[in-house]
Amino acid sequence: MPDDLIGVSRRRLEDYDLLTGNASFVDDLRLDGMLQAAFVRSAHAHATIGTVDLSAARAAPGVVAAYAIDDLADVLTQDRIPEGFPKPGLRNEVGPYVLARDEVCYVGEPIAVVIADTRYRAEDAAQLVEVEYDSLPAVGDPRDSAADGASVVNRRSGENTVGRYALETGDVDAAFNTAAHVVKAKLRQHRGCSLPMECRGVAVRYDPRRRKLTLWSSNQAPHSHKSIIVSLFGLSEGDVRVIVPSVGGGFGPKLLFYPEDASVTAAAIKLGRPVKWIEDRREHLMCTTQERDQFWDVEMAADTEGRVVGLRGTLWHDQGAYTARGTNIPFSSATTILGPYIIPTYRMNVVIAHTNKVPATSMRGAGHPQGCFTMERLLDRLAVATGIDRAEIRVRNMIRPEQMPYEHPLRTQAGQRIIYDSGDYAKCQADLLDAMDYDGFAARQRAARTEGRYLGIGIANYVKPTGRGPFETGLVRIGTSGKVMVYSGGVAMGQGFHTAMATIAAEQLGVSPDDVSVVAGDTDGVPRGIGGFASRLTVCAGSSVHLASVKLREKVLAIAANLLEASAEDLELIDGKVFIKGVPGIEVSFSQVAQAVAGMPGVSLPEGMSPGLEADASFQPENVVYANGAHAAEVEIDPDTGRIRLLRYVVVHDSGRLINPMIVDGQVQGGVANGLGNALFEEMMFDDDAMPLSTNLAEYLAPTAPELPNFEIIHQVSPTDRNPIGVKGVGECGVMSAAPSVLSAIENALDEFGVTLDSYPVTPMMLVEKINEHRNREK
Repeated sequence: MPDDLIGVSRRRLEDYDLLTGNASFVDDLRLDGMLQAAFVRSAHAHATIGTVDLSAARAAPGVVAAYAIDDLADVLTQDRIPEGFPKPGLRNEVGPYVLARDEVCYVGEPIAVVIADTRYRAEDAAQLVEVEYDSLPAVGDPRDSAADGASVVNRRSGENTVGRYALETGDVDAAFNTAAHVVKAKLRQHRGCSLPMECRGVAVRYDPRRRKLTLWSSNQAPHSHKSIIVSLFGLSEGDVRVIVPSVGGGFGPKLLFYPEDASVTAAAIKLGRPVKWIEDRREHLMCTTQERDQFWDVEMAADTEGRVVGLRGTLWHDQGAYTARGTNIPFSSATTILGPYIIPTYRMNVVIAHTNKVPATSMRGAGHPQGCFTMERLLDRLAVATGIDRAEIRVRNMIRPEQMPYEHPLRTQAGQRIIYDSGDYAKCQADLLDAMDYDGFAARQRAARTEGRYLGIGIANYVKPTGRGPFETGLVRIGTSGKVMVYSGGVAMGQGFHTAMATIAAEQLGVSPDDVSVVAGDTDGVPRGIGGFASRLTVCAGSSVHLASVKLREKVLAIAANLLEASAEDLELIDGKVFIKGVPGIEVSFSQVAQAVAGMPGVSLPEGMSPGLEADASFQPENVVYANGAHAAEVEIDPDTGRIRLLRYVVVHDSGRLINPMIVDGQVQGGVANGLGNALFEEMMFDDDAMPLSTNLAEYLAPTAPELPNFEIIHQVSPTDRNPIGVKGVGECGVMSAAPSVLSAIENALDEFGVTLDSYPVTPMMLVEKINEHRNREK
């Protein structure tokens, strides 16, 4: 396998169109006769609905139609969105309604849709819709929701608890009974939004004569969207095409098929005209699914040497008002908590409960950062209790390279064994400490204190499952033009997908990646696909494209051998041509090879050759692959104002073989920025009645360039043997350890004030309050 393409940093192929404005997003679509949609949304976290009076809206200028749920019954087969990530078997009736029926269960839940000739008129008319409400008690905390006698979140089901189970291995109680040290923590990870540059959007055109529906959507899983449309509207697979144009960021919530997608589709079918809806930022903050809302009550036991002997506790997960995409998040949290460490005994009681908030679904990391945060916070507590350095306490509990592959006793939600495939966790941390001059930090910290400056350093490690199956589809074709085309069930959403797939195909076919076209996010391109999430595309789609390219290479060589009357072993592929090695001037082009099997009436194909110059593959991983890394942050804190300055941030990262190191760096940097936003800025706040308080970007803060340092990235490479190209995923890795490393650094800086941090975001106000409490106690 040649190595002149894989592992080389190259500029991304997609960036020219993105940077010059030539890329096309959903809102760029201008279809003949297109109408615009706006939604009437619940102003209550929980209420019953009486009448929905649409008469004034229907009479407003420019309005073509206005619908409540019963108005769509003639085109729908059911009134609830099918669950997006169900357990095996039929999808359950647990998802949100296409439009609210009888009851609203979170602020922003769509009740009606207004269709007009412009968005302005649609929004003005939506203000004229009158809805009768009868307010009901709302529940905003999953611990309260799961308690006996709690007010019901949804009167239709009458049951707040989605699930209760325990993950357990070993005799954890016996380990605690004999432990030398026990530390405890009550932790909370807040609710947050994904905040892509492009909010959600959908446009639908329905041709009743051909019975053909085309949906353009900013989403991460077009084949899943197609399946749900087929289910919701009683169409056949051949009737539906889903196209994903350029996507301005996904981050998880765009995996879902939302009520807005369903009602806009229904309107397009009823009206026989294209309909478009583009989410605004306020709608995104209130109505797009969110994540990270968990409470942990945990304790860790260790022996006299600081080696962990047991971990136990309870995790409460806020599911929101509906189960829109399964219950994978808390399960992932409760397994990823193990990280790169040996935990002999373990028991975690998991409680999943509905609340009257927008549903919670996957967001970059999908439960894994929460588990990492919990483990790393407990290890910091253990370091304090034992008097052992924070880095040393981690090394003493770390899985050693000679123990790899390492099997944890737990299993994934899919029933797979948790077996770490490759990596040297201790070396990652050691390289991190060297890069940060960890041994010299104490002296620097003391010197800074003499100047009135409070410096702190924190570290955190992670292991992240990536490359989730069950499969992804890749098809590679050489047309009679001689051009190479790659078709995939994956989705490009800003992560450099086109560049990676083109590079993988080009490596096998002897062409430049610039000469490879990639078609992704179109259900007419390949018949099956899973989509982009769970750091899976390079592993699954990349492996499929690789396998298809290998098969296509073999076919090209076989056909060319026939044309050149030579042995395939004597041929080589260079720049879109096939040459006989060492014999210049004797060649055939890819175009000639493709034409030889394109077919012509009355002319036979070469003996033993099938029509067309293409090959496909669907790589099916037997298990996930585990990326890992170590993060360190150095901070400076002003104890009088609580100001937090990030001075340095270093990442040692291992995601196996690197297709394009520059793209990997970009993904790690983006993940760290996301994690630091979670740790220091972002929080979707609610009052005690589950009313959202962060409904614009003045209230929901996000980090910008001045607040973030340059991220220093050091790569380790431990290729995996679980896929043919040796890669692991990277997209979610950067977010994993950002919060625990920064919180550890802040505590270290403010050690003399006894500051302990059990939740994030950490704000200046929070720090000033804690410091003042300490000062008042010392008086």
